[in-house]
Amino acid sequence: MTNQITLPHLGENIESGDVLTIMVSVGDLIEVEQDLLEVETDKATMPVPSPEAGKVTKILVSEGDTISVGSPLLELEPTNAPAPAENSKDSSGSAPPTSPAALEPAAPAPPAAAGPLASAPSPAAEVPPSPNTIQSAPPVVSATAPVPPPAAEEPTEASPDLHLAAAAGPAIRRLARELGVDLRRVQPTGESGRITADDVQAYVRSANQQAATAAPAGITPPGILESDGQGAVRVEKMTRLRQTIARNMLNSYSTIPQLTNFDDVDVSALEAMRQQSKADYAAQGLKLTSMPFLIKAISSSLRLHPIVNASVDIENNQIVYKEYVNIGIAVDTNRGLIVPVMRDADRLTISQITHELARLTEMAHLGSFAVEDLRGGTFTISNLGSVGGTYSTPIINPPEVAILLVGRSRELPMYIDGELQPRLIMPLSLTYDHRIVDGARAAQFLNEVKGFLAAPGRLLLAP
Repeated sequence: MTNQITLPHLGENIESGDVLTIMVSVGDLIEVEQDLLEVETDKATMPVPSPEAGKVTKILVSEGDTISVGSPLLELEPTNAPAPAENSKDSSGSAPPTSPAALEPAAPAPPAAAGPLASAPSPAAEVPPSPNTIQSAPPVVSATAPVPPPAAEEPTEASPDLHLAAAAGPAIRRLARELGVDLRRVQPTGESGRITADDVQAYVRSANQQAATAAPAGITPPGILESDGQGAVRVEKMTRLRQTIARNMLNSYSTIPQLTNFDDVDVSALEAMRQQSKADYAAQGLKLTSMPFLIKAISSSLRLHPIVNASVDIENNQIVYKEYVNIGIAVDTNRGLIVPVMRDADRLTISQITHELARLTEMAHLGSFAVEDLRGGTFTISNLGSVGGTYSTPIINPPEVAILLVGRSRELPMYIDGELQPRLIMPLSLTYDHRIVDGARAAQFLNEVKGFLAAPGRLLLAP
């Protein structure tokens, strides 16, 4: 007897999702809580675990399908289910010989799933829209289109290579999907024959080298090749995450009167402090950038200017002042811009912020975050300097009332005590909600941030 596994309840107001990756194949033996597939909703991407152990007999969905909560996903034969009844006699009419093992009583079959999976994640809030720029670039090989395979024998249906994709975790599957890599073609080097991120990246590099010698320079965009009447075009369906970002950015831009102040700050002393300390952090496996200092400066300034750490309740004509300081960090990933939240940033030291920043960035790149990691922010920082650029007009991430974009620092000549000296200048762009934050308040807040960055010793003494 087979049991039908259905899509469980995924969270409040979530009625459907898109199938990103199917992680099992027909004939696979799976365990309880083993991930069956990965689903993307307009709130987050999440795996769907199995409620019971058994053998996969039929898969009822395909990658790319949009499925509703409660829809069947696959059929599973419980591992210890009784075998189908057979004739008790052979063709001669005599009973077949019985082995001693067959006389043992069969273990009772586990109860079939009675409804949605109770252990499935239940996100309860929208994924915060990713602001317009990024914290850091992902440490993976760039690829925006499916990677052409290296010259190799095409695997057949009977080839054991078809099962290699099963020897990879969800994060590796996601990386392969984003790079357009067929895991069946990747040579595993990990423990027990598992495919690692290095294996996928090595495959991409090899394929790109072959493609560079076989095709003209350029990047083929993703999507299905079609024609718009003027020539060839490629059409790609927007992901759920990208659709959510688009809706929230449109809502922000069309409902919030936004104004941007531009300013510069001399961070020469801050850079000297960073250079003196980076070796100590490198010994801990951490790269010390200017971001931890910036996060500390902003979180300390928000305590002194609570209007910038507030939100607007327009329906009740109220201003809601937050007694906590949670900083959203915009991180660029292959899936889009993600904004994980650093909680109680004002209470953390520079060292603690550095560790937490590394954790959040890695979590965003691997897609291992939960919805809870993406909500509750009171202010967002977006780092344009990691890819180059000076000023911009970032869009506010509702319900926050401000966002700060940091440009790339550059050396400029400045007069100091009558002498022309080279100084390291950091450009800042602060966008704020003009409904409750006036221009003077915004300038005072930005001056506070600049004061902390220009005299970084204050950060060490900040409460």
